[in-house]
Order: sequence, then structure tokens, then C-alpha cells
Amino acid sequence: MNYTDSYYALKNIFSPPFINKSIDTIELHEEPFNSNSHKILLGKKEYYCDVHQEILKPNFHFFNKIGTIKDNVYIKDTYVEENQRFNYQIVKPKGIKKADKATILLHGFNEKDWYKYLPWAKAISEGTDSAVILFPIAFHMQRAPQLWSGKREMYKLSEDRKSRFPNIVNSTLSNVAISMRLHAMPQRFIWSGLQSYYDIIQWIEDCKKGNNPHIEKNFEFNMFGYSIGGFLSQILKLTNYNNYFNHAKVCLFCSGATFNRYSPVSKFILDSEANVALYSFLVEHFDKILQKDNLLHHYIKEDHFEGKVFSSMLDYQKMMDFRQSLLKKYENQLYAIALKKDEVIPPFEISNTLKGAYRNINITVDELDFDFDYTHENPFPMDNSKSKKVDKNFKLMFKKVCDFFNK
Repeated sequence: MNYTDSYYALKNIFSPPFINKSIDTIELHEEPFNSNSHKILLGKKEYYCDVHQEILKPNFHFFNKIGTIKDNVYIKDTYVEENQRFNYQIVKPKGIKKADKATILLHGFNEKDWYKYLPWAKAISEGTDSAVILFPIAFHMQRAPQLWSGKREMYKLSEDRKSRFPNIVNSTLSNVAISMRLHAMPQRFIWSGLQSYYDIIQWIEDCKKGNNPHIEKNFEFNMFGYSIGGFLSQILKLTNYNNYFNHAKVCLFCSGATFNRYSPVSKFILDSEANVALYSFLVEHFDKILQKDNLLHHYIKEDHFEGKVFSSMLDYQKMMDFRQSLLKKYENQLYAIALKKDEVIPPFEISNTLKGAYRNINITVDELDFDFDYTHENPFPMDNSKSKKVDKNFKLMFKKVCDFFNK
């Protein structure tokens, strides 16, 4: 089955209930997940750190006044029910009751559905004989309120946003919800990232306890991270919590650079006002903000290794020795595929981060240039006139991915 046929066939069956759903060599399943880490999100008066058994009362509330509207976009994060309890999907080799190998697939920024990833998951499952876990990042995919994807409501918000910020670039109905939320409170990037990090750890531990009906207790796993999903994959690998990731390989696709080397202004990702606010908070003034915000300071600076690794991936110039020592440590387990025409995370920025300032880190970065029009957001377009070329390049790329995982 070629890429185009696979896409439409998988899309056609990708809806609940996920019972007796299969196609070709794979079958689809669904499992519930209840995020224990939602309690770190913004919106509470008091927090509790389980690691340090410490009560934390936030003393600083950063907020950009951007014209608050009663629109159900500015809801308190910790109370977003969809982000706490959700179902995730598994693509598994047909006929295997419990897989002893898994690949965690982490998606891109501001994604709303899994359709484009289904052929990717199928290719990885077939090429590695593993179960592929389609795990949503916090406030993305099925973890976001339906309203944030409502065309009529989001169009109205985008038009209002354009009137408030006449010089705004790339404000669209697709990105207005995430742009407004991050513009108002850029720290959401940190907290939702940490929640996603802890959720993956929780999922791994659930499997190790034998609680997953589709994954063996003593399973091995790898990670495939695309765009911002690659950013999260790197943090998970470099932190290596409890040595869970000792043997995990990480394949980065259109990913691998530090955050300040991204150019995410796009009608599908972020608008320009949100990008400026995010960059100002996370890069230009982050150290000063940490001095004021005791809650952020605790998770970034006070004996939370995941926070330290997270911080090291924000600015290329900062914590360089620390970041590069970790990349060097795991150089044989990291691999990146970059696209020549990627304008969001360019190949040279991926190499600058992964190979190090002195090019002494031996992480392979393959730069590909498909012979059809593509973008960072849409590397394999659904264009029937180019389907043969897309299919050829899709197979070429995912052979590289699977060869790396199978080594």
C-alpha cells in the first residue's frame, strides 16, 4: 500500500470505538490515561512537590494584558478536563497480544489531529515490529477542548486579535487559541512541557507494572520525535529518569535545535505576537523571571534535573557545556533527519546543536531534500499529482528511521 492509499485508509478507520480495527499488517487500539501531573499546571493557589515533600505557594504571576475576552481560551490550565483524562491510541503489529518493543511517537506544535501521523506510525510499526504509541502532548490533539478547534469561534477570535494588533503576522483560526494563551502567559510552555514529560514517565511506569494490556511488562522502547515532539524527546533522553531511557534510541525529525533557533511564526504554529512574547520570556529575560517566580525557580533551578535539562535546551549560548556533555554521552543513541527547505527548524541549526560548537559530537544528522514542494508543517503533502514522488521519499526516509532503530 502506497503512502496516499495508506493515509486515507487509516484516516477512514481512525475513530472510536477502537475495537477490531486493523489494516494490512497493523491493528489499532485505544487506552485511557489519567495525568497525575496536571497538578503542577497554572491556576492553583498552592502546590506540592512530591520529590521534596514541600508545599509551594506561588509568589509571582506573570501575565501580558492582551485584551482578555471571555472566550473559554483563558481557562485555568489545571482545570482543563480534556488535558487531564484522555484516551491515546496504539498502532500494533497484527496478531501480537502484547508487544515487547514500543516506539513512542511525539507530534509537532499546535497539532489538532493524528491523521498525518498514521502512515508514519504504520511504517515504524512494520519496519521495527514494534507497537507505536501515539501520545499527545499537553493541551494538544485530544487533550485540548474542542472549542479551540472550532472554525467559526476561532475565526472570530483571530479577527479580533488582528484588530488589537494591526501589525500581527500569521494570525489564523488555526493558531489563534495557542497564540493567545502563550502570548498572555508564556510560562505555559514550561508547565505544559513538564506535564508532558511527567506523563511519559507515568506511562512507562504503568507499563512496567504490567498495567498496559498491549505492552509487555519488560518491554524496550525508542522514541520518534517530530518538531516540538523532538524537543520533548531530547529532554526525556538526556534526563534519563531512573535509567528508564538507558537503551532508548531517539530519532529526531525536523527537530534537534535549541528553542531560540526556531522560527515558529506560521499560520499553522504561532502568530508573531505570541512568538515575540515567548522568546522574550524564555530566552531574553528567563534568568530574571526565575529570580521572581519561586515556583518556576523550584522546578528549573532546585534539584529537578529535568528542569535543568529543559533550561539547557532553550538558549544555544547558555549552559552549552552541560548540554553538549549530555549529547556527547548519548551520541550513539541519537539520530536526526532534517529537511533542506525547513524554514521553522533549519538543518544548520539542528547540526549546530546536536554536533556541538566544535563539531566533536558524533550524532548523525541526515539532510534530505525531497523532489516535491514541502514544508516543515507538511513534509509529505497529500497531492495526487505528486503521489509517486511523495511515496518514494516517504519510504526512503522511514527506511532510515527503522534502520536506525533496528541497529
